[in-house]
Amino acid sequence: MSKYIVTGVDGNFGSIVAEKIQTLVPKQDLLFTAPTGERLKKFEEQGIKTAVANFNDAQELTRIFKNADKLLLISMPFVGEKRRAAHKNVVDACVAGNVKQIIYTSLVNATDPTNPSIEKIDHAWTESYVENTTLDYLFLRNSQYTEAMISNYFAVGKNGVLANNQAEGKMAYISREDCAHAAAYAVANPYLHREILNINGPELTTIARLVEIGNQITGNEVTYKSVSDDEDYAIFDKMGVPRTTDGNFKKGSSAPFSSDGMVTFGKAIRLGKMATYSNDFLTLTGRQPKNIQYLFEHADQYQIGDRHSVDHG
Repeated sequence: MSKYIVTGVDGNFGSIVAEKIQTLVPKQDLLFTAPTGERLKKFEEQGIKTAVANFNDAQELTRIFKNADKLLLISMPFVGEKRRAAHKNVVDACVAGNVKQIIYTSLVNATDPTNPSIEKIDHAWTESYVENTTLDYLFLRNSQYTEAMISNYFAVGKNGVLANNQAEGKMAYISREDCAHAAAYAVANPYLHREILNINGPELTTIARLVEIGNQITGNEVTYKSVSDDEDYAIFDKMGVPRTTDGNFKKGSSAPFSSDGMVTFGKAIRLGKMATYSNDFLTLTGRQPKNIQYLFEHADQYQIGDRHSVDHG
């Protein structure tokens, strides 16, 4: 019997992986983990093995992960030393527990030293840490979620102004759902070893073009305004968005991320550091990713949602 582990099934991303992967591999081969037991109950009722996994307890993780064929590490949503420590514990437990392959959800252009995104620092660190172990691996370098931009679009109102610092930079926006499906397919794929895949949307697009598409679909008259990095920070400050992931996040916010992460990410897009495009999604899943038009047409299903991360430390 095989053993495929999906971590973080309580989160927005992980819950989609958990549903999709059941169509790709036998249920008896699955083990789902989360930081608390509450959101594991429904999977237990479906006959899927579960475990409460505290990423700050490497010894317990080793026991849970022991002899797994594959483990999907979904990147933690907090940024900095805390995230790197959690990822290190998972990787160390995979090594100690004789896990055959780790699959990690990373970020576009993560290892480019000229990429100003603070988000990419932890991804580059995690990739490097894994590469320096004996583990087989797959790194899935995801583009920005289309849901984040669509949520911002609707948050400004029918005749509002969507302002950010991306300017004319391009991103191959992809839905979080498609990224999660790609992760499920990666877990189910027995042929990929020590590879890096770019999980991108169907085309490179500016944020201004995304707004135009939104207007065409909805009939709204939203306009896009390019602002400086400092002005972007001021916008998020006014919204009550915390500067770092250690801050307090408002429930129902259209921007459930830290402003440090979003502003430096926007800067990276503006500078062309995120303009990566490939057919890796198609090759991995056998279909094209959903385009921006589709997500706007089904916008009620594609909102970014609240944060669900739990930190035991």
